Amino acid sequence: MTNIMKVLQHQISILLSCILLCSFNVSASTDYEELDQFESMNRVFFTFNDNADKYLLKPVAKAYRYISPSFVDEGVSNFFHNLGDVETIANSILQAKFHNAVVALNRVIYNTVFGLGGLFDVATGFGLVSEPEDFGQTLARWGYESSSYLVLPILGPSTFRDLGGRVVDTAFEPLQYIEEITSKERLIAKGIKIIDFRADILGSDNLLLGEDRYRFLRSAYYQNRNFLINDGVIEDSFSNDDFDYDDF
Repeated sequence: MTNIMKVLQHQISILLSCILLCSFNVSASTDYEELDQFESMNRVFFTFNDNADKYLLKPVAKAYRYISPSFVDEGVSNFFHNLGDVETIANSILQAKFHNAVVALNRVIYNTVFGLGGLFDVATGFGLVSEPEDFGQTLARWGYESSSYLVLPILGPSTFRDLGGRVVDTAFEPLQYIEEITSKERLIAKGIKIIDFRADILGSDNLLLGEDRYRFLRSAYYQNRNFLINDGVIEDSFSNDDFDYDDF
C-alpha cells in the first residue's frame, strides 16, 4: 500500500497487474467461464455499460480532469478514501483483523480532525497505513469463496457475493448518518465519486484492449478480488511461488 493520497493509484496498478497476468493465465480464464452462468445476460449489460462509458462517463471524466487542479483531484479522492476507511474498520473487526481496524480508526480520526475532513492525508505521515476491506472480502474470509459472475448495469463487474457485500457496506457509509445532508446531496456525492474514479483511470484505457474485452475484464476482476481477499498474495498459475504485486 502507498499513502492515502495514492491509494486509488495503487488499486489501479493492482487491476492493471491482474490484467497483465490474465494475458498469460489461460487455465484461470477457463475456471472463470465456469463461474459465468449468466454470460448472455452479462454481455448485454457489458455492452450497455461500455456505450454509457464511451458516450457519457468518459467525456465527463475528461472534462473533470481538465478543469480540476491536481490538488482538487487529490483532495476529492482523499475525502472518499477517508469515508472508505470507516468501511474498513467494520469489516476488519468482522474478519478479526483487529490491528488493521485500529489503524483504520486512527486514520479516520487523524485525517478527519487534522486533514480538514479527509481532504488531506496526514495519517500516513504518522505511519498509519491500513489495508482496505469490504463485506465481499469478509464473506470470502468466512468461506464464501467461489461466486457466480455478474455484470451490473452502471455498476459494472461483480459477483453474487460482492453484490451482497455492497448492500451490507451501505450500512457503514458515514454520509447517510449526517442529518444535514439530503438524499439529493448524497446522490450527488456518489456521482462525484464515480466521476473522480473514472478520471483517475483514464490512462488505463489503452490497456483494456483485446479480441474479447468481456473475458479480459472478467478475469481481471476475479484476480483483483483474489488479490484483495488474500491480502496481496495469490498463486501464480505459471509459477510455484506466491505472486506478490508489491514486487511489480
